[in-house]
Amino acid sequence: MLDLKICAGCGDRAEVPVVAEPEPVLVCQVCGHRRPFLRLPMFALTGPSGAGKSTVGPELARVLAEHVVVLEQDVLWTGALREDVDGHPAFRSTWLRMAGMIQQNGRPVVLCGTVVPPEFEPLPERVFFSEIRYLALVAEPEALDRRLRARPAWREWSPERIEEMLEFNDWLRAEAASLRPPVRLFDTTHASLGEAVAVARDWVLDGLADAGVTTASADHSPATPARIPAGPG
Repeated sequence: MLDLKICAGCGDRAEVPVVAEPEPVLVCQVCGHRRPFLRLPMFALTGPSGAGKSTVGPELARVLAEHVVVLEQDVLWTGALREDVDGHPAFRSTWLRMAGMIQQNGRPVVLCGTVVPPEFEPLPERVFFSEIRYLALVAEPEALDRRLRARPAWREWSPERIEEMLEFNDWLRAEAASLRPPVRLFDTTHASLGEAVAVARDWVLDGLADAGVTTASADHSPATPARIPAGPG
């Protein structure tokens, strides 16, 4: 059973998974079954829409292909998961369960999408990871506003939505260091794509090294030295 919330012994589904250290093992509270699993760090590449996440993500997948699995969280922003609940806990929990399964293949997950620590850290599924590290791509308000207004009509960026995203961008720039865990910031306003990818790559590699995860030599070749575009991201 790949789903870490379901006991491989009795089939019970744990609403609050329990991990015993230091192995680590998942312990079923119904039958006592102990299941060893890989508990790796997860990386959240976050920030407001328009800051560059969807542009950096594919390049990050290229340069770190042998080390991590890079995913875009918005692909599951659909159906029942598109809940109108503060923090979107069902959506966040589903992604933590998914990332927990993926890391059983030996590679940590880099999840690209707007999220902040208070939306992940309190969830029961957070126990599947040794830690979650956060890097937020942000931008100066004028640049972010310009990028969002340049997006195609189908993305439905109304003036109201743009204003909400600008407020989130301002909040994140002001509060990132005080969040728990703190969120690292990188301003893409005047950065090339290559610069942004290099920062994200080193952030991941440093996190893997701190966690004792062995990595081979990563691709340090620069990405195309274009500016962060006005489109996806």
